[in-house]
Amino acid sequence: MAFFGDGGSNTGAFHEGLNLAAVWNLPVLFVCENNQYAESTPREVHQKVKDIAIRAMAYDMPGVVVDGMDATSIFAAAGEAIRRAREGGGPTLIEAKTYRFMGHYVGDTGAAYRDAAEVGRWERRDPIPLFRRTLLEERQVAAADLARIEAEVEREIAEAVTFAEQSPEPDVEDALRDVFA
Repeated sequence: MAFFGDGGSNTGAFHEGLNLAAVWNLPVLFVCENNQYAESTPREVHQKVKDIAIRAMAYDMPGVVVDGMDATSIFAAAGEAIRRAREGGGPTLIEAKTYRFMGHYVGDTGAAYRDAAEVGRWERRDPIPLFRRTLLEERQVAAADLARIEAEVEREIAEAVTFAEQSPEPDVEDALRDVFA
């Protein structure tokens, strides 16, 4: 799986990657997290196409647009693409239409280039509370079970942060470890 944003889909490497994956019939999922902005540039300014997934047609591979704010839709689309890849069906381009609530980098609030009403509309579709509601209402997961799982996740995150903060800085030589060229 290769993850990238809508801005990254405008680069030559994106097209080269799709082309080679298609020519060699590779089992690759290209996942475009289309958060509507390439850094601070709105999608409609940096792209003519409304759906990035249509670019897959140029490489004779499936291109799928999915609601990136809906975990169930993403799971289904990815599952289908993984099944196809494992059966020898080659690559798939999945475009997950989503949104980033923060700016592009630390210190960027996004306020200079995004309207507060736009951010608010997307925040109402935050995938975490939406999926929680789906689990409780549609999947009939017990609230107590969900609370236990959430507590376990919080504990695991805290342990990982503590481990990272207490770990020694890596050696300079580690920058080249496990690099394939």
